[in-house]
Amino acid sequence: MNANAFRQFYEYHFSENRKIWDSYVTSLSYGKFIQDLGYSHGSVREQILHLMGVDEVWFNELQGIESSELLTSTNVDDRDIIRSHWDSIEKRMRNFLAELQDNDLFDRPIIEPEEDKDLMVWQVLLHVVNHGTDHRAQILRGLNDLGIKTTSQDFIFYLYEHLK
Repeated sequence: MNANAFRQFYEYHFSENRKIWDSYVTSLSYGKFIQDLGYSHGSVREQILHLMGVDEVWFNELQGIESSELLTSTNVDDRDIIRSHWDSIEKRMRNFLAELQDNDLFDRPIIEPEEDKDLMVWQVLLHVVNHGTDHRAQILRGLNDLGIKTTSQDFIFYLYEHLK
């Protein structure tokens, strides 16, 4: 295992998050953005809030810092606020990853909650991207149900585009 492999895997994660936002979310009507899709966390908005909130919580746990409060429901189009918050979470994640060394991958830095204290850094890092892939798939399915044609988010396709 090496830290550079995780940095590349996270470039995929960040790229796919951004692709969903730029390709689909920005052009959605606000009504469709908040429409309950009857699955998982409900609307595209709530799925995105969950995805970014989980990223933040896990990376904060790895660093032993407190998470900020999650954004709550609103009656106004808050996509600019959400994007700004997501950008700040991604920046903090990138900063952590930039400093990550191979030997750090086997550390167990989480103290609280108790159930997470035996997790190694590499396990948490894999979990976060896997979780993101799961929820992006749910978002893509929800967008499809809203009548929007979507594309694949497979890691291999990301590699084909970026290894040239």
